[in-house]
Amino acid sequence: MANYTTINKSTDYFNNKIYTGNAGTQSISSVGFQPDMTWIKRRGSAEDHALFDAVRGATKRLTPSRDYAESTQTGSLTSFDSDGFSLGNGDAVNGSDNYASWNWKAGTTGSGTTTGSGTGKAYSYSVNTTSGFSIISYLGNSTAGHEIPHHLGAVPKMVIVKSSELAQNWMVYHQGNGNTHGIFLNSTSAKDDDVTYWNDTTPSSSTFTVGTNDMVNASNGQTIAYCFAEKTGYSKFGSYSGTGVEEGSFTYLGFKPAFVMVKRTNTNSDWVICDSARDTDNGVFKKLFPNLTQAEDSYVSFDFLSNGFKLRTDNGGINGGGDPHIYMAFAEAPLVGTNNVPCTAR
Repeated sequence: MANYTTINKSTDYFNNKIYTGNAGTQSISSVGFQPDMTWIKRRGSAEDHALFDAVRGATKRLTPSRDYAESTQTGSLTSFDSDGFSLGNGDAVNGSDNYASWNWKAGTTGSGTTTGSGTGKAYSYSVNTTSGFSIISYLGNSTAGHEIPHHLGAVPKMVIVKSSELAQNWMVYHQGNGNTHGIFLNSTSAKDDDVTYWNDTTPSSSTFTVGTNDMVNASNGQTIAYCFAEKTGYSKFGSYSGTGVEEGSFTYLGFKPAFVMVKRTNTNSDWVICDSARDTDNGVFKKLFPNLTQAEDSYVSFDFLSNGFKLRTDNGGINGGGDPHIYMAFAEAPLVGTNNVPCTAR
């Protein structure tokens, strides 16, 4: 069945951008829009990941590979620009090396007061309902059942939360793990069953709910959340069971992927990111690891096809036999757009 989408040009909302650092200052252009979240990783040598968003503001870095609190770094991402972003001379973003960046557009901004149990707290946001992405900065209230508005107008399938002020793990809600479990972005750990993460409550079309854990709801603690709803032909947040053989299974997405992030959830395993900018042809070899500082690794992992991805490895982290894996994927192009033009294969 044809998979029609309202987003014919995925790069209006998400785009990979690779660039070469110059150990000075520079502006990176040709992203295609002014990003509201940019995630950067040095490729050629070990260095922590660096993540920035427009709600907290440029120069305010979070580190997906660590539990660190937010830090202000003038040598980091110094501005979000109309077609990209500008950089200082920090090694994490602009040393003498090659870099990968992944960029998302939100846009509409606002503020309000949280709901649910306990004292309502201030929050601010940036959201794009077309692409199903929002950035929410909120204060915790340390009360189970605290509800955080996400403004997507649809149920988020994945929510990534980090305390901006505290050295706490990154907490991830993913529909493939359900509302009773969380999993740490900065760790190899398996999914963890704990009511204090999501209060055993599935997100609604208006809010996601948190428990009492300081990772997601510290008393008066500034916290950031990145919320993602699925959009046909543009994004998908699902799960698959590994086969443990090199010619593995096919996962249908309804689009040609530009970005795929995978995590095995039942045992210790690295998160893995592959994208179509670093690998322009099949197979897809080049990997970066959100929970690690290490340089880019290379071994065949996937084929990116016109309508999904096919596993091409028996590596346990990506294709462990009988093991559950969750994924997050964004499109290079939809399988079929509203203009009735089908996507071509790689």
